[in-house]
Amino acid sequence: MYTLALYFLFGLTRRKTNDPLLKKYHGQGFWIKVFSAAAFTFFNVYISPGDSYGLYYVEGTNIAHLISSDLSNISWWFTPGTNFDQSLLANPLNAGYFMSESNYFICKLVSFFSFLSFSNYLLINLFFSLIAFSGSWRLFKFFYEQHPQLHKQFAIAILYLPTFVFWSSGILKDSVCIAMLGYVTYSIYNVLILKTGVIKYTVLAIISGYVIAVVKSYILISYLPFFMLYLLLNNVKLIRKTSTKMTLLLSFFIITIIGFVSFSGRLQEAMGGLAIDQLTETVKKQQDLFINISDAAESSFSLGVEFDGSNGSLVRMAPAAVAATLFRPYLWESKKLSTLLSSLESLALMLFTLYVFFKAGPLHFFLSVFKDPLVMFCFFFSIVFALFVGATTLNFGTLVRYKIPCMPFYIISMVLIREISKKRKTALSLKKAIPPIS
Repeated sequence: MYTLALYFLFGLTRRKTNDPLLKKYHGQGFWIKVFSAAAFTFFNVYISPGDSYGLYYVEGTNIAHLISSDLSNISWWFTPGTNFDQSLLANPLNAGYFMSESNYFICKLVSFFSFLSFSNYLLINLFFSLIAFSGSWRLFKFFYEQHPQLHKQFAIAILYLPTFVFWSSGILKDSVCIAMLGYVTYSIYNVLILKTGVIKYTVLAIISGYVIAVVKSYILISYLPFFMLYLLLNNVKLIRKTSTKMTLLLSFFIITIIGFVSFSGRLQEAMGGLAIDQLTETVKKQQDLFINISDAAESSFSLGVEFDGSNGSLVRMAPAAVAATLFRPYLWESKKLSTLLSSLESLALMLFTLYVFFKAGPLHFFLSVFKDPLVMFCFFFSIVFALFVGATTLNFGTLVRYKIPCMPFYIISMVLIREISKKRKTALSLKKAIPPIS
């Protein structure tokens, strides 16, 4: 009944478009997320229980129960997690988790959806899954509207990608972040590029950006500079004077650098150690945390590069960290069903990357990155994000979830590089085929 009701609700979106391709992909995407929510529920209840059930669901439904028993407890929705009375926790072992506002935010969302679903775990997962789908759909439209001929490739990268779909199909921070990332991308694109629905999309962009900042701020930090660069380069295309273009680009880089340096202290305080001058210290702390629990963690791994906390060692570690995020776990490193499926996907991604690299040629591969603003945005965001995640996450079970925001962008960057390469080779072939006019 819930699925049919939600299918009707999401069907309103399909009725607003006359594009048969969009209608087809929207319908397929909906049912994929429905079945994925069921699979996610089975996985977390019977195979690998984790925070989704033991923390977010248990404490979220507990908050809903507190509100039901005494309406004045609705105040917990509007107070910081640090002020939550720990004696009211459903499980005393969860004490301390609400000190992180991101954990508390997810629990509050769960408590809200508990009133709409009789506190049923499967149904709440369904709500989270379809929220993630609504944002993923906006992300798909963002790329589709610029390159409609690549609809199949975009659908594979966003709507069909197994780990991306699965780990955004339940009560997790990742589901919320994927949804908001799609909304903020499509909203800013509409406001600054298409210049449509300015008020509506401005409000959506602000809300989405705020939610990402609360739940996983490092996504916003690695995303915004490159998306802003994409928007700037798109507007630069409209300027004919080369000197004006160069001045704008130079000004952007100078302002960006000054901004990071000037606000590094505030970033450190507000975003949990992600300021530029504290980055290596943060990476070192995260690595030490995973190393300390490595004996107990079956899926822990090493980058194979020693990190001593210096900037130099961070640079040396960067290739291994990026490769770990994008291409690991390798097949021989998989010890669980979940990591085995991820390793197969990682292997396919590695082979696709090598295919694009050699088809384009080493020189033209990197030139293509700088030729198109969209490629530049997708490629650099995914690489920077992969660096941070790979450097700080030394457990495959966690890595598989943490890396999903950058996966569609990386795959799409490869797709676009391949497309640019094909057009270049076609142009060269035509040039050779047409004899010069004597």
